[in-house]
Amino acid sequence: MFDLTQPPASDPSVILRYRDRQYAADLIAAAILEFDLFTWIDQHSGVTLANLCEHFGWQSRPADVLMTLCRASGFVRTDPSGHCELTEVGREYLVADSPWFLGPYYQPIADSPKLHDYVQILKTGKPANWQAKADGADWHESMKDPAFAKSFTELMNCRGIAFGQKLAESLAAEMHDRKHLLDVGGGSGIYSATMVSRYPQLRATVLEQPPVDVITRSEVERWGLSDRIAIHSADMFTDPWSSDTQHTGIDTILLSNVLHDWDWSEANEIIRRTAETLPSGGLLIIHDAIINADKTGPLPVAEYSSLLMNITQGKCYSVTEYAEMVAMYGLEVTRNADTTGDRGFVIAVKS
Repeated sequence: MFDLTQPPASDPSVILRYRDRQYAADLIAAAILEFDLFTWIDQHSGVTLANLCEHFGWQSRPADVLMTLCRASGFVRTDPSGHCELTEVGREYLVADSPWFLGPYYQPIADSPKLHDYVQILKTGKPANWQAKADGADWHESMKDPAFAKSFTELMNCRGIAFGQKLAESLAAEMHDRKHLLDVGGGSGIYSATMVSRYPQLRATVLEQPPVDVITRSEVERWGLSDRIAIHSADMFTDPWSSDTQHTGIDTILLSNVLHDWDWSEANEIIRRTAETLPSGGLLIIHDAIINADKTGPLPVAEYSSLLMNITQGKCYSVTEYAEMVAMYGLEVTRNADTTGDRGFVIAVKS
């Protein structure tokens, strides 16, 4: 049996980035070709995100993703009060009346389905169909189909082994005396598997909805961890997170690649239920691709956020946004760090 306690020696970031960045070019092309965004900012230096949303008729979530990508790419800078201006690169190459304007270079993808999806996403705030298939449901609806759920869970599982091992390795200071981990929206259960494999005193419960819960159970059995990992079949928004939160002994909750699927209100509801479930001193682990505090990068995470914006209701949140989110419900961020593959974690403790 493969040893889940031994993480790989190398970092897979460069491999993952080819996949994670695949939609970013279409989002930038939409900004240039459909909205002439950079010319407008040049003519209205000092505009805010709210000004952009009002002028272009954009929704705040996709607009934030686009502007984060622009900052991370070095096209725009934003001061601490939220006012935007173009950088030299943005002004020279992305303004329509500049002699060095590179807009025509993007013209060959003007009819890209993804580009047109982004135009609609910016205006409506709603995700496109999964992988831009016109006859498909979005990601959340697609996950209710057993065949799609199986293929998508396998896709996530292949990277989850390395991610989970690195995460478990990085949390020794927090996890050495923890007893019961609740892995909310835990997919195949790979993160629970890597956690309990590294920490012998730990048991875990994976909360997953049908039909993914069947896949989770099968994977846990395959790893030979059925005696240490339980499966709780539930919808994380509507069902109880455990049968009796007073007696389960849950002292840690893991949200791995969960919050990035949801807009602010839904993400807040997940954090509210987290706080409701945890005891005083309980630990929240948010594992994800995380934007830095001032939303200037990292560029690979900003590019990945473009993909998430297209196929889900969410985005990559920043360290600051997570701190604000958890503070509303009596949790305080105590640590954040990078792990591998452009991913990292934020730790919060309930007071």
